[in-house]
Amino acid sequence: MSAPVAVATPHGEGHSTTFRARSPIATLLLSHGAGAGTGTHDLQALARALPRQGVTVVLFDQPWVVAGRKVATPPATLDDGLRAAAARLRPSGPLVVGGRSAGARSAARCAAGLGAAGCLALSFPLHPPGRPEKSRVDELAGAGVRTLVVQGERDTFGRPEEFPDDTEMCVVPAADHGLKVPKRGPVTEDEAMAIVVEATLEWLVREVVGESSRP
Repeated sequence: MSAPVAVATPHGEGHSTTFRARSPIATLLLSHGAGAGTGTHDLQALARALPRQGVTVVLFDQPWVVAGRKVATPPATLDDGLRAAAARLRPSGPLVVGGRSAGARSAARCAAGLGAAGCLALSFPLHPPGRPEKSRVDELAGAGVRTLVVQGERDTFGRPEEFPDDTEMCVVPAADHGLKVPKRGPVTEDEAMAIVVEATLEWLVREVVGESSRP
């Protein structure tokens, strides 16, 4: 893991932290949700595990987190931050952008414009809780690149069955929007994170790395 590096954005200073693979086959840039920075257990699990499998992971903390604020800035500012973080990268292999919750929405909005080969959407907030009519499915469908959704079975921002049938998805049993599972649930937290890591790696190798190597 590298030390956090300052990233200048139009809305203040963000920070990116790189977890580098020795012989990278892809680079995964991930941002966080509206309630916390990149210290969440899912982002950290990916950052710890994937470099050993040849995927460099870059975690990006938006300026509002670096500044110590507790409320996320508007969606357009998150997109600006993600673009700034991507601009300073020299990706090895294909670039995949992603994030959790609000970060997943931002990645879907920005992926095609960044020239990314894929989008990883962790806990995509399909709609506000209890408001299915406020669907954000157009953002997800508009990513324009291969996309994997990793969704908790009990996510009140969008249960797996609410997504379009053609959505490529990994479902984490009994998990909520934070991908946390109950203590007496069907899987432990460690098992839930293993599902997230394994599904992401399998998808990266199959849909992103494999496709980029084809003539």
